[in-house]
Amino acid sequence: MQRPDFSEITSGQEFNKWYWMKEEMMEICKAAGLPTTGRKFTLRDRIMYALDNEGKVMPDPPKKRPTSKFKWSKEVLSPETLITDNISFGQNLRRFMEAQIGDHFSFNIDFMDWARESAGKSLQDAVIKWKELEARKKDPNFRTQIADNNMMNQYFRDFFDENPERSFEEARKAWFIKRRMPMKEGFVRYESSDLDLLESETHP
Repeated sequence: MQRPDFSEITSGQEFNKWYWMKEEMMEICKAAGLPTTGRKFTLRDRIMYALDNEGKVMPDPPKKRPTSKFKWSKEVLSPETLITDNISFGQNLRRFMEAQIGDHFSFNIDFMDWARESAGKSLQDAVIKWKELEARKKDPNFRTQIADNNMMNQYFRDFFDENPERSFEEARKAWFIKRRMPMKEGFVRYESSDLDLLESETHP
């Protein structure tokens, strides 16, 4: 069963049965007069909403406005400085963290996510948290979490977890076959039966 042309799709549910690359969805949005900015799942949701609502633009979710007026770019920072809901990861904070940790300090997604959710905690807490996050990298069993919208990386990880003896080319081939098929619950996920897809392609 092959993915239909977008012009043949009439509902958001049907659209979400198929894998679409971000570039494809940007083109669909452009042709439909929809905003083309945002992450992959934002584009997906925007297209699904338009399909189910006569081409209307999906309203943006209300933005949570920060309540703090603390100027992260100008204030003198100390270990006692409290994290606020308008924390900014600019040069001022970077200089403070480097002074506490060393030149090897760098902002990373996990640390910034933690800081955004930690209003009321201190920058000393932030230093401790950064070191904890860094220490995980020394654990041979540690793995970073793969974002939901990065289906290909998750597929490859799951493929090799179950089939470590298989080649990258086989994983890549299985991915390309699987992503052309209808998705389950909006995701391309590896399944043990995907090896049968490889065999059927090799031996028609």
